[in-house]
Amino acid sequence: MESFYSHGKLLLSAEYLVLKGAMALALPTKLGQYLSFKKKPSNYLRWKSFDENGLQWFDAKFSIKEFKIITSDNIKVANRLRNILLAIRNQNPVFLIKYGGKITTRLEFGRFWGLGTSSTLIANLAKWSNVDPYILLSETFGGSGYDIACASAKKAIFYTRGIHSPRVEEINFNPSFKSALYFVYLNQKINSRQAVKKMMEKKINDSDIKKANKFSKLIGSCETLSDFEVLLTEHEYFISQLISINPVKEKHFQDFKGAIKSLGAWGGDFILATGDINTPKYFKKKGFSIVFGYNKLIY
Repeated sequence: MESFYSHGKLLLSAEYLVLKGAMALALPTKLGQYLSFKKKPSNYLRWKSFDENGLQWFDAKFSIKEFKIITSDNIKVANRLRNILLAIRNQNPVFLIKYGGKITTRLEFGRFWGLGTSSTLIANLAKWSNVDPYILLSETFGGSGYDIACASAKKAIFYTRGIHSPRVEEINFNPSFKSALYFVYLNQKINSRQAVKKMMEKKINDSDIKKANKFSKLIGSCETLSDFEVLLTEHEYFISQLISINPVKEKHFQDFKGAIKSLGAWGGDFILATGDINTPKYFKKKGFSIVFGYNKLIY
């Protein structure tokens, strides 16, 4: 049996603009996804997926000839997986030609949390099939690729999308104030593919890219919580003006004393909040029960 593992991700800076070539600060998470493959002398590929609670949420059977769907309990997911398998074979023509088997995937985080259900899958499949994960991502889900970089990262990274290949630089992002940092799940899944499409259609000035790059460097090297909070707030308003969406703190948490920053596609998934031991209680009273301290979530 072959087994693979990839880390989830959080985008700390340059959201949206990373698609246009800005340098982003991204963090791999301790929670990720496992994929295992058991080879069998068969003309079929059986696929089973399990969530973070060990419950099966997907089951399908594909032919290995053209990856036609034989059976499935979710045709939408099965069609997407078929497209991924075909994209893999396009890169690697001998992929699953002579034998079939069983694939099992298991998540360590909620499917809809936005921590990288798709990117960890792509990264694991690329490792298994010996194909380029960035090309595979481009031909399937699309996006900047920072999540693919996080999948194998050992620490925080500066990520810059390239024409042919990305530039990934691991950095020592280990803030002395990390005990004051909390990640809160907003429980409103955002369609990242739609967000990507909208941003790619938007005209962005070089000055915006340079400003995003500066924010990433400053946030990545910040030494005090007070400076960090100022940077988060300034970055939030910068992106707010760019995408014409009000900051999440203005919309939902005006009485919160610390700083709040959206992470990834605005409006859902996780936010970063600065505070103290009472911060989780604040958000749980507001109805947001999933709150991680920095050390609990970040790899």
